[in-house]
Amino acid sequence: MDYINLGKSGLRVPKYILGTIPFSGTNGFEAAGNVQENTANRMVDMSIDAGINMFDTANLYSKGNAEKVLGAAIRGKRDKVLISSKTGFPFDSHPNERGASRNNLMKSIDESLERLGTDYIDLYFVHLWDGQTPVEETVETMNDLIKAGKIRHWGVSNYSGWALAKTHTFAEQNGKIPPVTQQIYYTPEARESEYELLPAGAELGVSSMIWSPLGEGLLTGKIGRDKEAPEDTRQGGGWPEPWIYDQERLYTVIDALEEVAANHNATVPQIAYAWVRDRPNVGPVVIAARNEEQLEENIASYKIKLKRDEQELIEAAARPAPFYPHWHRAMNGADQASPSEKVYLDAYKKTMGLK
Repeated sequence: MDYINLGKSGLRVPKYILGTIPFSGTNGFEAAGNVQENTANRMVDMSIDAGINMFDTANLYSKGNAEKVLGAAIRGKRDKVLISSKTGFPFDSHPNERGASRNNLMKSIDESLERLGTDYIDLYFVHLWDGQTPVEETVETMNDLIKAGKIRHWGVSNYSGWALAKTHTFAEQNGKIPPVTQQIYYTPEARESEYELLPAGAELGVSSMIWSPLGEGLLTGKIGRDKEAPEDTRQGGGWPEPWIYDQERLYTVIDALEEVAANHNATVPQIAYAWVRDRPNVGPVVIAARNEEQLEENIASYKIKLKRDEQELIEAAARPAPFYPHWHRAMNGADQASPSEKVYLDAYKKTMGLK
């Protein structure tokens, strides 16, 4: 397993991180999985043995129970692992127990620390943009948590490009510690992050950590033109996300993944992981598994190296449309692009039939 620095920080993290959304599987998360403590303990050990020493969770997952399961699984191993968690989604009906306010951040961190059975979290995320709380309040509170020793680094998740830039700029210009990473949704089918988020992260020195590169169960190999999701999966169990605006486009991506998987005697999820992992501007990738067999398969994908023509086959299957200003820049200003965005503008030019 390779290790990379997270953003401009000195924190080195594995390229693969184990996500815990399948842990517990309670309080509305039943479709995501039901990994209990014994299995979670074995999965943590398997991950550590493979060089994956970082585990990602959130207070949202099973309304805190995923944190409890993870906390039990890392007991006695805390000095060997890195933990990230998140807050921001409404946790209950209380009007102040949501968002990125000082009130919610201060309360949430203490509750997460208790559930995890630790006195600090290595990386703490604002789980989604809070447009009603001043950026100053969020940045200063996260800095206070760092000074208090409750967290080591902080990040944001599900932000827009301008929200990320606004947050990072305020921190830097006011002598505060900015977010070191953003956690974003990016898959072979869902490529919207290429418009702004991936280049913005690279330009700002904010690592782009990828959540759900299998599209929340869309790219497991169990779904296709003539295959409906089994009931014991997220997509077959009533999971509401993600929104798919073009079903045929999804099937085209799955066809490409299946073709490449056959070349490597691999599975569709393994190829999806390998493709996302090696894309430009991509930092750590959060993998997940419902059981030990899936985890073993997903970890094994790290050894798969796609050929250039295979990467391009998958890339072309769902290349984002060059919406303005991207078509205009691809047409008139591609030679002035920064390195972080040039690869995307070059792809738009192919779509537009430009040289």
